[in-house]
Amino acid sequence: MAFVATPRYTVPGLTVQDARSLIEGLQQRLHALNDLHLTLKHVHWNVVGPHFIAVHEMLDPQVDRVRDMADDVAERMAALGGVAHGTPGALVEERTWKDYSVGRADAIAHLGALDLVYTGVIEDLRAAIRTVEDIDPATEDLLVEQLRDLEQFHWFVRAHLETAQGTLTTAEATTETEAARQAMDR
Repeated sequence: MAFVATPRYTVPGLTVQDARSLIEGLQQRLHALNDLHLTLKHVHWNVVGPHFIAVHEMLDPQVDRVRDMADDVAERMAALGGVAHGTPGALVEERTWKDYSVGRADAIAHLGALDLVYTGVIEDLRAAIRTVEDIDPATEDLLVEQLRDLEQFHWFVRAHLETAQGTLTTAEATTETEAARQAMDR
């Protein structure tokens, strides 16, 4: 992780050590959101097949909202006295996940892969919320608001992958490529 200096000041009611802890966690959220909005745009550009227009148009509002979430996280970091590292180099160097692995593909295949992407982002966000909940209610509130939107976007993706029996076609997948293949095999 990039060097996070202890801030010289922070918001009233927080110690600078608590602010540093929050900034460190928010930096990972910023990376996750920047990566997610780029991944969503990649899918938007590379989706093909009979569901092309539905998925293509579904993703743009998600991209816009996720970009807004990243901005909110970066601004919270600044308010806490920190520095938001939003460069591509910092993202690639510090992320804990692999790059999105599906290129030009059928809409359903991309949605299968996005199911795993959203799952990872949401699981990490829930862990971040548990970490901040006893330190700072303002940061917790920000993250909870984002969680609601991300879970709704995930639901939009999963609705395309659900069978009539109520199971997900990607339920057994552990990689994006595998999820894409399983989604296509339904």
